[in-house]
Amino acid sequence: MNELEAVKALRKGDKTALGYFFRRYYDRLVAYITTYSNDKTSSEDIVQQAFINLWEDRGKLDPERSPRHYLFSIARNRYMDSVKNEKRRLRLLDELWEEALQSRVDEDREELEKRIEHVKKILASLPPKCQEIIKLNKVEGVKYKDIAIRMDISIKTVEAQMRIAFQKIREAFRNDQLILTVLLRKLRRRKLPRCQHTRH
Repeated sequence: MNELEAVKALRKGDKTALGYFFRRYYDRLVAYITTYSNDKTSSEDIVQQAFINLWEDRGKLDPERSPRHYLFSIARNRYMDSVKNEKRRLRLLDELWEEALQSRVDEDREELEKRIEHVKKILASLPPKCQEIIKLNKVEGVKYKDIAIRMDISIKTVEAQMRIAFQKIREAFRNDQLILTVLLRKLRRRKLPRCQHTRH
């Protein structure tokens, strides 16, 4: 089976043809998207979605043309969408923090202190690099791009480490979502605990 034969078969709903293109282009597409994302796992998710789109849109394919250009274009577009969605999610998180600051300023002091100690323990359990990044951003107010320069890492790495910290805190305060702002703002005035990360 060559590419044009596979395209015609795919248009007719032949899953064998989809497998042909998957084997032919999957690794190339993952390598291509990873040059942008620097994250092979997320690149694999994006490429798998591209093949789902290829299957869903099979009836629109040109029977006289290889779908190579389509696959690379849709994978790149899916990556760009993921970047936009991540930025939108981070903006929403910041908005929730601001909202929480306004809505929980009268939080009972004793209860708040307990929560502060809880979140400090959570942060202390994070890997050292993750601790340093969240301290720079949420305690000292350093922007992501400046953290990346200071620590000689990529902005994507900064974002990934922040996601790890946020996820840990969200899990701990699952039933008290808007407390996060007050806690982290309070921590700005305190020295974060030093803790050696234990490898398992």
